[in-house]
Amino acid sequence: MRLRLPLLFMAIAVVLGCSGAPRKPDAFYSPPEPLPAGKPGDVLRIEPAEGGPDGARSWRILYRSTGMKGEPEGVSAMLVVPDAPAPAGGRNVAAWAHPTTGVVPDCAPSLQLGWKKTIPGLDAMVKAGWVVVATDYPGLGTPGFHPYLVGASEARAVVDSVRAARNVKEAGAGSRFAVWGHSQGGHAALFTGQLAPTLAPELTLVGVAAAAPATDLGKLLEADLGTKLGNVLAAEALFAWSKVYDTPLGKVVYPDAIPVVEKVAARCIRDAGEGIAAFTEAMPLRDGFLAVKMTAAEPWATIMRENSPGASPIRAPVFIAQGTVDTVVRAAVTATFAGGLCADGTAVHYKAMPDEAHILVAFHSADDAVAWMADRFAGKPAPDDCVRGKR
Repeated sequence: MRLRLPLLFMAIAVVLGCSGAPRKPDAFYSPPEPLPAGKPGDVLRIEPAEGGPDGARSWRILYRSTGMKGEPEGVSAMLVVPDAPAPAGGRNVAAWAHPTTGVVPDCAPSLQLGWKKTIPGLDAMVKAGWVVVATDYPGLGTPGFHPYLVGASEARAVVDSVRAARNVKEAGAGSRFAVWGHSQGGHAALFTGQLAPTLAPELTLVGVAAAAPATDLGKLLEADLGTKLGNVLAAEALFAWSKVYDTPLGKVVYPDAIPVVEKVAARCIRDAGEGIAAFTEAMPLRDGFLAVKMTAAEPWATIMRENSPGASPIRAPVFIAQGTVDTVVRAAVTATFAGGLCADGTAVHYKAMPDEAHILVAFHSADDAVAWMADRFAGKPAPDDCVRGKR
């Protein structure tokens, strides 16, 4: 079943709830200048947060991570800790990586009053006794430009959020973690799978769970251009990459379209109202706004290639949930990526979800994802749907 856009955003509103306008970043989100000496994962600031799940305590944290040029930076996150005593050896940690919400500081999920409803499977993870940490990523909440769909930046934010959780005494967090993400967050989860052993050898990644992950960025961008949501996502990506990689928009976007791209990129798309406003702002882009074919023009082709997961193997098991009628992250692209994981020897559990579109796939697959992560924490053999030839 395909949902028309107004109905789709009504569905989002039902799932996420309508709990008032998100707040603006306040002084909590501004890191100290200069940052004190320290290590990635050091907690710079922490405050209790309201609106969390029952049976748990929640905090908003600001932690130290590493920026695009190796510089220290602050990143914000939500931290949820079950009320029950921590087991010997510490609690398992689930790191949630969120889907696209925007590329400017106002768009951080932790700014939403109903933030707990943005984390699929949160209640089940708390019931399982896990610490849950949900990074905002750099430049969301905190000042600066968000490195949207930049794999290394996302992976550092996720890994350092786990380190930060371990540095909060009340969390009682151990060294084992799983990462669970949707769309952009699925992209972040896959890059975490690739990079975590090098970034944080003191941690043990037991599994990577991704719902409709962005994989081959070039193919997805080309397939989505011309659609309402595709134009919004392309505008956000181009704006973010132009800032992060210091490449003028004028080299890829028609001059008269640049102001529109900038207006669209200034929008957040965390809920129904914001999404419809972004679509309206992007209407002038419907007739085409790219002056070049990005997959054939530099530096854009290299940016997309280097930020598409798959260049290095993932040694932890992988769970992928993918809707069959997803018109944002195409099922064929995800299936091809999963095949590459299989070829690398990764154990892949692939859940094709008939008639499922993009926006709610993480919520509709959360029970399966949480059960799969629980089995990885329990040390059970990982299910493997790969078809492997005999040697």
